[in-house]
Amino acid sequence: MVGGWWLSAPRYERARLVITARPERPVARWRAPVPTLVRVIELGVDTFGDVTVDGEGRAVPHHQVIRDVVEEGVLAEQVGLDFFGVGEHHRDDFSVSAPDVVLTAVAARTERIRLGSSVTVLSSDDPIRVFQRFATLDAVSNGRAEVTLGRGSFTESFPLFGFDLADYETLFADKLDLFAALLREGPVTWAGTTRPPLEGVTVHPQTASGSLRTWIGVGGSPESVVRAASYGLPLMLAIIGGDPVRFKPFVELFEDALAEHGHAMLPVGVHAPGYVAATDEQARDEYYPHYAAMADRIGRQRGWPPMTRARFEAEAGPEGAMFVGSPETVTAKIVRAATALGLSRFDLKYSAGTLPHPLIVRCIELYGNEVAPAVRGALA
Repeated sequence: MVGGWWLSAPRYERARLVITARPERPVARWRAPVPTLVRVIELGVDTFGDVTVDGEGRAVPHHQVIRDVVEEGVLAEQVGLDFFGVGEHHRDDFSVSAPDVVLTAVAARTERIRLGSSVTVLSSDDPIRVFQRFATLDAVSNGRAEVTLGRGSFTESFPLFGFDLADYETLFADKLDLFAALLREGPVTWAGTTRPPLEGVTVHPQTASGSLRTWIGVGGSPESVVRAASYGLPLMLAIIGGDPVRFKPFVELFEDALAEHGHAMLPVGVHAPGYVAATDEQARDEYYPHYAAMADRIGRQRGWPPMTRARFEAEAGPEGAMFVGSPETVTAKIVRAATALGLSRFDLKYSAGTLPHPLIVRCIELYGNEVAPAVRGALA
């Protein structure tokens, strides 16, 4: 097994000519024969630790939301899911600012499920400390840790930690370069523009396997896709709007960029919002008010138009980005996206603003007990 893919018996495709389209001219090159691959999909859930409401509609305090997130992670293993992820935010409508700490609590109560971030905002963090924290989680969890690195869609962490938003691109590029060097888990000699250089420095602790699984989270930037491929790191697509199939050119770009840099095929994953209930109508009616309130709150800060039920229904439809509905509906949408994009991981982002914890629990149970087996069976 290589990065979530099984190499089949020795059966090879014929070499084929690949045309890479560029604005100025097409460039033809030969792609070498590759083994036939059979996908083994991982199915996970993740959360940003959104502040929920109780049965009386009152906001649940941050400390209780964090404890609820730990219980959700434990439940994810109990229902047979492969991954549990926690995102990072630094604002009052989200409870989790230290995902690795929360994941360590989940690790202490689980044995099998993989645990990781979604996403770690590397631009406003220290690459060495990020590596140390997740290597520590890897030790505590007996090799189950992973990290997704990204620039993030929120900017509160930049002024909070003393970074200038004008350096947004430079910070991420520089820090990712250092993090990639750290992943080799040997003496690091490195120089960049955002911190003093390192000369033969070894960072501890190191992982038992010698490899910390690291994804690059990408929204809508082709440059980020190519950057992930250049470092030989798996690609995690954050799909929050539109038809997931429209990201197929990104997957093709990733594959071509991997070949250009001499890397083997690597996993591609998707992180997308969703919610499962007994019927489509129930799922949408329960999910919409909490999702709309969250979208409108963020939208007021960013100048977005108010969320409408019609817009929500379009995204929850067969070709939309929201995986909201009955187990059968959500299964069909995941199978469609996984088949079109060649996915080896799909993570359902189940938290949605103030959506109450009891509804989240039922969603995770339905996703693990009904959706996941159906998806695996359909893709087998």
